[in-house]
Amino acid sequence: MPEQQGFIYDETRCVRCRTCETACKTARNVEAGITWRRLEDTWQGTFPDVRRTFLSLSCLHCAEPACLNACPVGAITKNPDGIVLVDRERCNGCGDCVTACPFDVPHIGKDGLMQKCDYCTSIGSDPVCATHCPTGALRFGKMSEATQPVPGKTVGRYPGRTKPSLYILKKPDR
Repeated sequence: MPEQQGFIYDETRCVRCRTCETACKTARNVEAGITWRRLEDTWQGTFPDVRRTFLSLSCLHCAEPACLNACPVGAITKNPDGIVLVDRERCNGCGDCVTACPFDVPHIGKDGLMQKCDYCTSIGSDPVCATHCPTGALRFGKMSEATQPVPGKTVGRYPGRTKPSLYILKKPDR
């Protein structure tokens, strides 16, 4: 049986260059005003002990995708390897998936249909966001590999009731 695929993000390596966003938008020809991948910027602490981190997010291809269950026409499916896909021929543009997703991932495009990351399967490529990351902060692979210990870092699954397929590497004291 195929294994769940997902992203591994090392927040200690991200330099906020936004190559992941640019590669995705360009390779996938994502329309203006819509983002399939976004870089979130988080500030923590109080002055003078302030810390800033970044997180590159796209569809999290959840183990239990809320969008799939919300779709009244069955346009959203999940492959055995965990990739959550939308069949744009079946999508009716109702937006129930948008409302159901706790991560604000699905977007309704100008054509009135849902669109989102599909790990670049529809263009026959590994995810361009990860393959073009110049620092290796964003990687794509099997989720079982993501849980392997990394010296000097903690590994944790991105939180959420839908069990997102994203693991984050951090410094232990953070």
